[in-house]
Amino acid sequence: MTENNLVTKVWNYATILKDAGVAYTDYVAQITYMLFLKMDQEYSDNLNQPSLIPNEYKWKTLMKLDGTELEERYSKALNDLSKQSGIIGAIYTKAQNKIDEPAKLKRLFSLIDGETWIGLDIDVKGAIYEGLLQKNANETKGGAGQYFTPRPLIKAIVEVMRPTPDMTILDPACGTGGFLLAAYDYMKQQTTDKKQIRALKEERIFGNDNTSLVVSLCAMNLYLHGIGGTECPIKHCDSLMKAGDIRYDMVLTNPPFGKKSATKIMGEDGTITTEKEDYQREDFIATTSNKQINFLQHIMTVLKTSGRAAVVVPDNVLFEGGAGEKVRKRLLNQFNLHTILRLPTGIFYAQGVKANVLFFDKFPPIENGHRTNDVWVYDFRTNINLTLVTNSLNDEHLKDFIKCYSANDVAKRQETWSKETPDGRWRKYTYDDIIKRDKTNLDITWIKDKSLDDLENIPESNILANEIKENLKSALDLFEKIEI
Repeated sequence: MTENNLVTKVWNYATILKDAGVAYTDYVAQITYMLFLKMDQEYSDNLNQPSLIPNEYKWKTLMKLDGTELEERYSKALNDLSKQSGIIGAIYTKAQNKIDEPAKLKRLFSLIDGETWIGLDIDVKGAIYEGLLQKNANETKGGAGQYFTPRPLIKAIVEVMRPTPDMTILDPACGTGGFLLAAYDYMKQQTTDKKQIRALKEERIFGNDNTSLVVSLCAMNLYLHGIGGTECPIKHCDSLMKAGDIRYDMVLTNPPFGKKSATKIMGEDGTITTEKEDYQREDFIATTSNKQINFLQHIMTVLKTSGRAAVVVPDNVLFEGGAGEKVRKRLLNQFNLHTILRLPTGIFYAQGVKANVLFFDKFPPIENGHRTNDVWVYDFRTNINLTLVTNSLNDEHLKDFIKCYSANDVAKRQETWSKETPDGRWRKYTYDDIIKRDKTNLDITWIKDKSLDDLENIPESNILANEIKENLKSALDLFEKIEI
């Protein structure tokens, strides 16, 4: 059976569970929990590897059960396994049985039992699971989908960052592990040394996430790709709470967008005050509830000196005043912010997101002067129209950026923009050009937006009519949500 057929077979059953009230994301989680039990049994039976699972929760024990007895034992298994350490504890982080109909639970067990997973190549197992995660993201447009960074973008970032097998890689907001897997695959291709490959699997890849379900999905994803061994490289934690003691050679990440929520506190007199929950850290030069700015500060700390980072950030990080301006100035002065990739809209599951990738290197601190000399900007947004379905991001779209980046020798970079070619997408700005901009604004664009020309040709009456239609639609949507 091909991997696509297996993904389709496993996924088709999700429609049955959906009728029973099981969400797609919960379905993928249940597949994850069962798949690990099945593989553990196969390793034990066929490869004589010691089982990591207690006897009462082993796959062959559960397969003998039916009805309420299966449901109760499986639920207890998830609860107990979530309390273990290492890879088991990571995969079963806060695990719960969401399939409370015994017949459907047994059917799902039988579905998993019908395949021999250890007979599949590691890359195939990984691809099958990646297929499930991708399908889940496509179906839900939320849930785990919000953590999904487009694979072509991840691949292009890793290709220009060029991690080597001796480097340590961190994703402090790892989601389902896309950056970590791409980095691992890139590093693995550079060596055949068994000792180096083992170190790569067990000592080079690290990730954190503060959502328990996502930690489970990521841990299983890495496990199926042969990463981590019995110890899991993924931690369930809020990276922004503290820097920790470990420093990393490279950080690759797409942190969650948004602000940290505020807390309502009731005083003794009954009055309610709202208190912002900001991260108070000695290594942060700015206090803010903006998560992306805080992640940027966190990454500045956890990078080793001479370490390198590629970070996806929304537009507001490039122009926001106050804390944003302070952090941008530090980035320009104490780090080498050498590249900005402006991303098009329509490539993330959250609609309308305007994002960029910042590429920067860390150097020893200096009293005066600045580490950044030139900032190269690649505008992959203006006049680019992509969608998730009909015109999705692919490898071809980013080939020109990879070529312009010139990872082999950045000294050979050449602008494609000039006065004669004003639509060139690759342009250089000096430190002096940037620092004199209002609030050190990095939200830079120079290509003429053709959609504005189209807008100018629309009669004013049409624009007004469209605005009225939009307002009416919003009002109707609001009325529909009101309970009568």
